[in-house]
Amino acid sequence: MHSGRTLLVALVFPLFAACGGGAPMSAPPPAEVGVLVLAPQRAEINVELPGRTVAFRVAQVRPQITGIIQRRLFTEGASVAAGQPLYQIEPGTYRAARDSARAALSKAEANLQTARLRYERIDKLAKSGLASQQDRDDVSAGLQQAQADLGIARAALESAQINLDYTRIVAPIAGRIATSAFTEGALVTANQAAALTSVTQLDPIYVDLSQSSADVLRLQRQIAAGSVQRTPAGATRVQIRLEDGSLYPLEGTLEFTGVTVSESTGAITLRAIVPNPNFELMPGTYVRAVVQQAVDEQAILAPQSVVARDENGEPAALIVDKDNRVEQRVLKLGSALGDQWLVTAGLAAGERLIVEGRQKVKAGDVVRAVPAGDAATR
Repeated sequence: MHSGRTLLVALVFPLFAACGGGAPMSAPPPAEVGVLVLAPQRAEINVELPGRTVAFRVAQVRPQITGIIQRRLFTEGASVAAGQPLYQIEPGTYRAARDSARAALSKAEANLQTARLRYERIDKLAKSGLASQQDRDDVSAGLQQAQADLGIARAALESAQINLDYTRIVAPIAGRIATSAFTEGALVTANQAAALTSVTQLDPIYVDLSQSSADVLRLQRQIAAGSVQRTPAGATRVQIRLEDGSLYPLEGTLEFTGVTVSESTGAITLRAIVPNPNFELMPGTYVRAVVQQAVDEQAILAPQSVVARDENGEPAALIVDKDNRVEQRVLKLGSALGDQWLVTAGLAAGERLIVEGRQKVKAGDVVRAVPAGDAATR
């Protein structure tokens, strides 16, 4: 009987010890998170703007004289060089006028020679007293008139030659030529309203862009505050995105930024100049352009994947403070630079941004911070 009571006590005592009679359980270790120590770095501030392509030059071809088109000397839609003949107007009448002016010039030169010889003879006689002063004045006036007639004849010949040259109409600029609005046999007149054709220079090509005045004002304030530096217009790179979303292979440069705001759109016009050797960009095409407008030498960048929205819809991120506690920061974001955000407020250099293990911690938690990539985030 005594041995049975002893066995019961021996069985109950271990059970009592297991139910609370031993040492208390230890607290779980802090969660481990991967952090990125923020450091200032150089960042280009880009903006993507809508725009349309505009021909670099457009020249409408019109006749300078009246006549019948004898021949068309170009292939419609082809490339032409500056000075290349485009049309031939019947030159017969203008060639005859040129020849007549040339003969008149020869006559004026002969008259001048006669007047000069007469003046020299009378001048000698007047000096010896054998001719009157009146005779000398008459031949002097005759010489001057002959000289004036020669000048008129030379100008008439030059004008006749110009009109004859105008019978061959040439391309004023190099570029692609349009269709011809007139055919052989058509009568054209000097300075007529209707153009014969037009030549468009497509290489390079302009891209006119629109940017809201609010964005321009914000950038100007950042520049005034010294936080960013404006990129000079001639050095500002422009990357074109085509209608199908693909990138145009050649970069352009910003030509100028407008100084007035459109009353209808509230936007400012920027003009870029882009190489177009293969004529891939055609005038009037809708494009988007990525424009480098400024450079921030002390930018704070945060991966887009670690920026979320808080309960108020504001962008926020988690950091580890000096006491190894998680803190939520509300951010102000600038432009997107690749897969990162330009952070204009909310983060500072040297702070530890949580980039791994964010899902298992919350604000106020004590954590163990390790460099990103070393965290046990599995």
